[in-house]
Amino acid sequence: MKFGKNNAEVEVNMPTRGALFQAVRERFAQGRGFALATLNLDHLTKLPHEPAFASAYRAQDLVVADGRPIIWLSQIARQPLELMPGSDLVIPLTELAAEMAMPVALMGSSDAALAGAKAALEARVPSVNIVLAHAPPYGFDPTGAAAKEICEMLNASGARLCFIALGAPKQELFAAFARDKAPAVGFASIGAGLDFLSGHQVRAPKIMRALALEWLWRALQSPVRMVPRYAKCFAILPGLAAEAWRKR
Repeated sequence: MKFGKNNAEVEVNMPTRGALFQAVRERFAQGRGFALATLNLDHLTKLPHEPAFASAYRAQDLVVADGRPIIWLSQIARQPLELMPGSDLVIPLTELAAEMAMPVALMGSSDAALAGAKAALEARVPSVNIVLAHAPPYGFDPTGAAAKEICEMLNASGARLCFIALGAPKQELFAAFARDKAPAVGFASIGAGLDFLSGHQVRAPKIMRALALEWLWRALQSPVRMVPRYAKCFAILPGLAAEAWRKR
């Protein structure tokens, strides 16, 4: 299903978890990299106003639906999608990488968060081979010299799967940039996924996630940052719902 208009249009081309993991398995087996993005409502507020972000999204090989509003919009359009938050994909992708002997790299916000995430992944998936954990410097340019150096590090490490936990749009910009520089690596943009694993951020309880209230939990945890973001998200929902209805 496609969301947005004109140059900001994005297609969720992996509608189910089964389709996603089959695609990743095939790319691992063929030695082909990929860029995986998890589309949410916040991304849809940014895409029309940030041409570089929109261009980076068009360069993603695999796009899944992340967030209840995306799922509801797909249901309105009668093109239902399966919910796949980036945070929920970390362990299954790690398990698949371990099963196929694909080395893993972690890229995130801080050395402490990455150390905690590494320990958590190794505890959950003992056979995983984490060959690199790197926190970019403050002010990191996802398409600059430091990004190129990281690509060289990834190539030298032998990593085949790299989790990027930098937040949007930085992680998607880096994935699009690195996709050509490290063609054998699969880049998965997973937001706060590594911070949740390490305990540096606390994810909403399961009951709140089941009730589609994770947004409220995050707003209460960080109101100054999250309330304006969610206000923009709610503002575009009516137009998106009308567009989805026209696609029925």
